[in-house]
Amino acid sequence: ALPGVANARPALQESRERLSVCSKLCYAVGGAPYQITGCALGFFLQIYLLDVAQVDAFYASIILFVGRVWDAITDPMVGFFISKTSWTRFGRLMPWIMFSTPFAIISYFLIWFVPDISTGQVMWYLVFYCAFQTLVTCFHVPYSALTMFISREQSERDSATAYRMTVEVLGTVLGTAIQGQIVGKVDTPCVGSPFFFGLTNSSVAMEELNMTHDTGGLTDTRNAYMIAAGVIGGLYILCAFILVLGVRERREACELQSDEPVSFFQGLKLVMNHRPYIKLIAGFLFTSLAFMLLEGNFALFCTYTLGFRNDFQNILLAIMLSATLTIPFWQWFLTRFGKKRAVYVGISSAIPFLILVVVLDSNLFVTYLVAVAAGISVAAAFLLPWSMLPDVIDDFKLQHPSSHGHEAIFFSFYVFFTKFTAGVSLGISTLSLDFAGYQTRGCSQPGQVHFTLKMLVSAVPVGLILLSLLLFKLYPIDEEKRSKNKKALQDLR
Repeated sequence: ALPGVANARPALQESRERLSVCSKLCYAVGGAPYQITGCALGFFLQIYLLDVAQVDAFYASIILFVGRVWDAITDPMVGFFISKTSWTRFGRLMPWIMFSTPFAIISYFLIWFVPDISTGQVMWYLVFYCAFQTLVTCFHVPYSALTMFISREQSERDSATAYRMTVEVLGTVLGTAIQGQIVGKVDTPCVGSPFFFGLTNSSVAMEELNMTHDTGGLTDTRNAYMIAAGVIGGLYILCAFILVLGVRERREACELQSDEPVSFFQGLKLVMNHRPYIKLIAGFLFTSLAFMLLEGNFALFCTYTLGFRNDFQNILLAIMLSATLTIPFWQWFLTRFGKKRAVYVGISSAIPFLILVVVLDSNLFVTYLVAVAAGISVAAAFLLPWSMLPDVIDDFKLQHPSSHGHEAIFFSFYVFFTKFTAGVSLGISTLSLDFAGYQTRGCSQPGQVHFTLKMLVSAVPVGLILLSLLLFKLYPIDEEKRSKNKKALQDLR
């Protein structure tokens, strides 16, 4: 009977490691709040500050810049504090998610509220924007690290990550749609219409226009932004509730028999000296920069260079829907052919289409084709980093079996570098367009702006993608290495 019992134990243990579809869905839903709020802020905050809150453009740029910098800084900070957190009966990561949620909702709503104060308005938005970025980081960093605590099985973590990426891409579509549809139904008065600039007494015309702006539709527009914030805040709470109730954080999933505490700074030094992690981060750093340049400038490119002013919203929606629908395909592909091959095929698939869109004359069908192809690559870029990071952590554990509790460092610094690239892409785009002579809200743009937009959505992203593929050639964890690591970890446990 003893051999039978011995054979039954691994099967029983393997069944316990398997995650149900319900658990994977509950875990995946937890990724939506970060993407929904991030898209709403990314697409609409600048317009809101300038046209609705009527903040001076210089101070609006300070609010946006400081908020982005602070957002990047908070990731390693939160990672540090999480590493010092003790385990509770709810886990080590779940308490961060539970306690940050209500305060995040409050600060998010206040970002979209126009205070009735003559002075201090800039400080209002700066404080609540930075407060929300801190609180949403307190949600997202532990949620990202939770990947390592839901199962010890690589295949189960990869499957849960695919569920998560699908929901996160849906979250980007949902955030844009909710904010856009609610705010878009209000007829916001035009500011600085070119018609008025042609009048002799333009200052009088602008004064009349601003009075109409203040007394007419501005109040309705402000109310629409608050309604949208309320709807998104309700979704944030719902998703957090589902995550906390539907997912169990397993301490044993990430601890080895030889685990002993190691300080945060010792762990940080070990993490930053782990070559597979550095090579993975470097590769996805350039990939992220390429797609963020494309994302940030594609609407301008469609509007001015291609002349599709009334179609760019549908084109952007085609990108996100394509990304959402193809994430399951990439999950199947990486399972069947391996993650490194998925990187090469997925990331490079956009290159010919990015070249095609600038070589051919303006064509709506070709633009939609490029949008769908870009969405396929975006899906791969969304999925693969979060699927490959756990493999790097497993490799790290084998090389440093006496060190544990540094999962948050791996995830928080990846998020930090990703947000850093977002800031870099914003700076590159703004400076390049300004240097080329971009006219704010102009009906048309100079030839230099058209050339710059072509570079920002085609030549530069293609170059960055090719550079990232070269870096991925140096990434050492292939499928054979993953299998060896998996067996070695099982032996240690």
